[in-house]
Amino acid sequence: MNRHAALANGYTAYPRGGQGTFSISPHKFQPRSQPALRRRKQLIQRICLIGGIAFFLLILIFPSWRASILPALSLGLLSSPDHLQIQTVRYYDLAQVKGSATGWENGDRVLMCTPLRDAASHLPMFFSHLRNLTYPHHLIDLAFLVSDSKDQTNEMLEHMLEELQRDPDRDMPFGEISVIRKDFGQQVNQDVESRHGFAAQAGRRKLMAQARNWLLSATLRPTHSWVYWRDADVLTAPSTILEDLMRHDKDVIVPNVWRPLPDWLGGEQPYDLNSWQESETALALAETLDEDAVIVEGYAEYATWRPHLAYLRDPYGDPDMEMELDGVGGVSILAKAKVFRAGVHFPAFSFERHAETEGFGKMARRMGFSVVGLPHYTIWHLYEPSVDDLKHMEEMEKERRAREEEEKAQAERAQRTETYFRDPKVESEIDNAFVRDSVEEEEEKAKDSTLEKDEFKAAEKDSPATGKYMLEKGHDEDKSAAQKQGAKGNVRIDEETEN
Repeated sequence: MNRHAALANGYTAYPRGGQGTFSISPHKFQPRSQPALRRRKQLIQRICLIGGIAFFLLILIFPSWRASILPALSLGLLSSPDHLQIQTVRYYDLAQVKGSATGWENGDRVLMCTPLRDAASHLPMFFSHLRNLTYPHHLIDLAFLVSDSKDQTNEMLEHMLEELQRDPDRDMPFGEISVIRKDFGQQVNQDVESRHGFAAQAGRRKLMAQARNWLLSATLRPTHSWVYWRDADVLTAPSTILEDLMRHDKDVIVPNVWRPLPDWLGGEQPYDLNSWQESETALALAETLDEDAVIVEGYAEYATWRPHLAYLRDPYGDPDMEMELDGVGGVSILAKAKVFRAGVHFPAFSFERHAETEGFGKMARRMGFSVVGLPHYTIWHLYEPSVDDLKHMEEMEKERRAREEEEKAQAERAQRTETYFRDPKVESEIDNAFVRDSVEEEEEKAKDSTLEKDEFKAAEKDSPATGKYMLEKGHDEDKSAAQKQGAKGNVRIDEETEN
């Protein structure tokens, strides 16, 4: 057996030199002294005690931590599967968000929806109304849908929202804000003639219904108790409109909408004719129409003879008076969120021969919800002149300018005349000029008379007939010269007066 040559017996475990047997005595490592070990154990105990007390205090101070911390520490032994909550799961009790008549006191959240299209010119006025709302701003969530816009609506909206949310007033910023961008291929122009023309109404209403449904479905949250639809081109409205409408505690409620007019058009006019009660005439008309037809109010093509909310307005009437409605307009609608959660929407098709907001009103009534309007509670829509109005206004402006110029010219002539005839020097110059002209005219007349006599004598010698003709001619010329002289004197006086 080969052994290691460096050692005598071939095993490295034995000491060199062959000094006796191998020793297996272990090295002894003495532990720390007992006092040091005791101090370390006490320190650990104190740290654990302090940590336990701190954890207990945190649980007492923050009760919301119990639902997530205790089940985790107990490995699920302290909670049943029904109450186990995960961080990404949210639980809502919709019975708590049904909407109340005093929502501002109960913390009811309101979703305010506003569709926008080429509305850059209206946004400053709209945001002014937003700032003036008295309903708690932190309970209002704003939702905008920008569609088919060709102006600076997007850029201006972003800028004004940033200013609104950064306002130093703590009560000014609103809650959650959503801006939705979606085009629907709306080809109808935004001018008055195009938007309110009869031919464009059916298709335009259906696209507007799609826009409203997109905006609502993308922004309605389980925490919302109310939904408020508001157009951007409302001119004036009470700052307490949310509280005023909410106080009636109706499922769907709308105010009366009028618009101001120039004095030459009557001063004011009903605007929103889409809020009405159903009539037998309209029901009979609907039976005669195709199933895809859409009845629109305010047009001679569809004579419905319905009672309109707008025409029942009394400026001195009770603003809290209610009127049951079947169709509603979309300028300003306050509805409970449960109406939409139940399935009511803005039909983008012909629902009972109606679409969009009017179809929404009929659908809500069909599902048993209350739909009312306030005939004496009025808000005012912006006046937008039609093409005929613009032409008439242009003609009136031309007439006004011509009248002002004529009055100005008459005043200047009267002032000059008064100045000239009040000044003695001017009057003396006028008299001297008149006398001088008269003398010159007399001298010219005498010269002409002498020449005519000489010519007459010469002609009389030559021919009696010729002499008679010259006499008559001279008489006529004298008469004409006298008329010219009088006219010349009048012209000379006018020239002197103007100078």
